[in-house]
Amino acid sequence: MASGPCSQGRVVLVTGGARGIGAGIVRAFVENGARVIICDRDESGGRALEKELRLVPPPAGAVFIQCDVTREAEVQALIFETLRRFGRLDCVVNNAGRHPPEELLEETSSRAFRELLELNLLAVYSVSKLALPFLRQSRGSIINISSLVGAIGQRKAAPYVATKGAVTALTKALALDESQHGVRVNCISPGNIWTPLWKELAALTPDPSATVREGERAQPLGRMGRPDEVGAAAVFLAFHASFCTGVDLPLTGGAELGYGCKMSSAPGTCRPPGNPPGCPRPQDLPQEEGQELPFQLQPLPSPSALTP
Repeated sequence: MASGPCSQGRVVLVTGGARGIGAGIVRAFVENGARVIICDRDESGGRALEKELRLVPPPAGAVFIQCDVTREAEVQALIFETLRRFGRLDCVVNNAGRHPPEELLEETSSRAFRELLELNLLAVYSVSKLALPFLRQSRGSIINISSLVGAIGQRKAAPYVATKGAVTALTKALALDESQHGVRVNCISPGNIWTPLWKELAALTPDPSATVREGERAQPLGRMGRPDEVGAAAVFLAFHASFCTGVDLPLTGGAELGYGCKMSSAPGTCRPPGNPPGCPRPQDLPQEEGQELPFQLQPLPSPSALTP
């Protein structure tokens, strides 16, 4: 494996690291010479990734530790075990989270929202709080995985959007507080990344292939992102972007660029420019090339016409 000079021997903790974006982040740090703790509730997935990385010469310093990040006592044990094994901690990547199926707000429950907050937001708070004393010693960094929809919104996902918007806000506030200790705090906001979760949600739709094509067309680059691309961004923020803190890095393939109609007289005839990650909407048909918007922009009157 190639070892980057900035990451050789550094210790990185990745939550939700057993699959998908988390596994992509783990692999990227290992490939750059870091020693990585794979934290996940999924023991089988975490052990499988640990075994895979040990088979790549030279043997990678990747260790799986099972942990439910919504339980603070388990997080304390995770940090203790990390320090026992490696003696230091240089970076925490708060990736653990989930995206529930699409629901209107009246279809949700307070209990489900609280559970989502526990994982998507409060776990970020807990892991960061308990890791900070050791990150201050190493003048390390925190990277939070937020989402594009935390900034631009998403239909039928108000609780999820709220949690991710809060993660971005927490990132910026914590960056201000921790700058005096030399700890940088940044976040990555992915758009459509092709992961097992995206595939599973697409499989629930009437036409999974069409749903995937629609997701690909949401980006000007014409494809979804890959977990290894999120990993490359994390390595950059952790060990190369030494003058970046409080940054929200979009990793979206340009899905948020441009503008388009958000509403039309016929439901499903026009789609906003961007399919949110992990939440395909087969009932919204993509706008055909050359299709005109259902309104016309009126020219402003000339200055002379405004003269009394």
